[in-house]
Amino acid sequence: MLAHRLLFSLGRRRPFSMSSLEELVATQTALFNQLRESKAEASVLDEAKKKLGELKNLWRFQKPRETRRRRTEGRSGSGCCSKRPRAHATLVQLRWLVAKTSSGRSRSASRPLVGVASTHRSLSARTSSPTSMAKTRNSFSTLWIRGGEQLALRYDHTVPLARYLAMAGGTNTQSKIWQVGKVYRRDNPVMSKGRMREFSQADFDISGVWDPMIPDGEIISLVCTVLTKLNVGEFTVKINHRKILDGIFEVCGVPADKIRSISSAVDKLDKLPWSEVKKEMTAEKGLDEEVADKIGEYVKHKGGPALLEQLLADPNLTANASAKQGLDEMGLLFTLLRAYDVVDKLSFDLSLARGLDYYTGIIYEAVVAASAPPALDALTAPKPKSKKPKKDGDEDEEVDDSQVGVGSIAAGGRYDNLVGAFTAAAAAEGKKAPSIPCIGISFGLDRIFALLWPSWVERGGRTKGTIAYVMAAGDGLLEERIKLVRELRDGGIKADFLAKSKPKPKAQFDVIEADEVPFAVIIGADELKRGEVTVKEQTWQIVDGKREKVKNADQGTAISRAKLVEWIKSSAAYQTSL
Repeated sequence: MLAHRLLFSLGRRRPFSMSSLEELVATQTALFNQLRESKAEASVLDEAKKKLGELKNLWRFQKPRETRRRRTEGRSGSGCCSKRPRAHATLVQLRWLVAKTSSGRSRSASRPLVGVASTHRSLSARTSSPTSMAKTRNSFSTLWIRGGEQLALRYDHTVPLARYLAMAGGTNTQSKIWQVGKVYRRDNPVMSKGRMREFSQADFDISGVWDPMIPDGEIISLVCTVLTKLNVGEFTVKINHRKILDGIFEVCGVPADKIRSISSAVDKLDKLPWSEVKKEMTAEKGLDEEVADKIGEYVKHKGGPALLEQLLADPNLTANASAKQGLDEMGLLFTLLRAYDVVDKLSFDLSLARGLDYYTGIIYEAVVAASAPPALDALTAPKPKSKKPKKDGDEDEEVDDSQVGVGSIAAGGRYDNLVGAFTAAAAAEGKKAPSIPCIGISFGLDRIFALLWPSWVERGGRTKGTIAYVMAAGDGLLEERIKLVRELRDGGIKADFLAKSKPKPKAQFDVIEADEVPFAVIIGADELKRGEVTVKEQTWQIVDGKREKVKNADQGTAISRAKLVEWIKSSAAYQTSL
């Protein structure tokens, strides 16, 4: 516990002084030596060693600044009126901007930075697994600023929203909130699998006290509606309940201190066969093999309302308070989802665990056929030998992403205690504070776009929305091109032109082909005299999986300039482009 308290106390809010830094380095050194002598677990030793290195680096960074400050004070006198460091003033402004940005209602700041220390303290107040918390921290993209404050790029939208609700004092009850923005991971990117260090998420959350399971049904219905409207193809929304899962672990005999780590292993069943998951639980996490077999009998089940009836008939589960509450809530949820007419899109999957510890109730994730993991034979194929050393203790081995699909395209759940964790951390350590129940969903926009892109291209989708490209034949006619572009735009047609005084015809046609513009509108001296333009319709087709322009001998159609907008809008090519 001493190590855990010290690790979370290092990110305090005021800037470090040299004396405090030296004291912290000495304390951390003593702690590291003590852990080494007591033969502590490798993961604890590594964490202590890492923190000692960070402190020493910060001490080296601060030392020359402290020397310069003392020299300045020596030249200017004692200075009776000391000022707070400029870095601290900047940090105060930054925190204010972060608070506004995280709400999704005001976007004054473009840099999504959050204080790592405050996030760690709040999450650690909620979680029962220091190992899981350390793994989440290792996913942060962190940085130090002058003054000793450690910051992190935004990990998700959920924690900043909880911070905002906590800062609002619990007054924003019964709210429906949406956010769209970038989030960050310190991860190994696999672009083809939609796994990146920077990506965009769209979040929808409902906060406040409502009648049971109504917000949960709203969010799940929203997921089904959005994915249906986007035409992502056949999809399944997998659902489970944290309380049911925790009850299963308790009934099977999993020790309380291993529940979160075992839950993390179970969550890999969509990527790995049961034999490998069982091996991780027993050989790596120290779970008794008999207990693992009992878990396997439960988590292999998936289905719908019929599975719920099967679980309600299990006397061991119904005798467990956590499992019974989860089953009752799941029954109410299915009743509501029948009214939403989305039950056929759902799969009650007992292997769904979700990795983050702040979930307290319903959890869910959406998977489409194109993003689902491969068949079991692909998963059981021999893996290439890795030169990386095997991880110790409860640290999870990374799944080989070449062996799995894109993964879920939307995920979320209920997090009733997260806001309270922030208010409690702000009030006093361990002190109870009012909370706001919340539930939400995050859509992985980059993964969704990656899935939609092939079908979008096949349907004739274009990277730009330009409908008409105004060209000049002969002398540049810049002013006339600008006038014609304005007329088209005023008529509701997206038009553009090459921003050169005397562009060459080839350069203009190159732009049309690159952007796949359906109409080339050509003006020349003769057309100007007659009040006409020449319109050439451009078409493309799929050849060997690639889009190619259809070549034809059409010289274009002469159209009265006054009727140009009407002619374009009545064409089949224009209707197709909408």
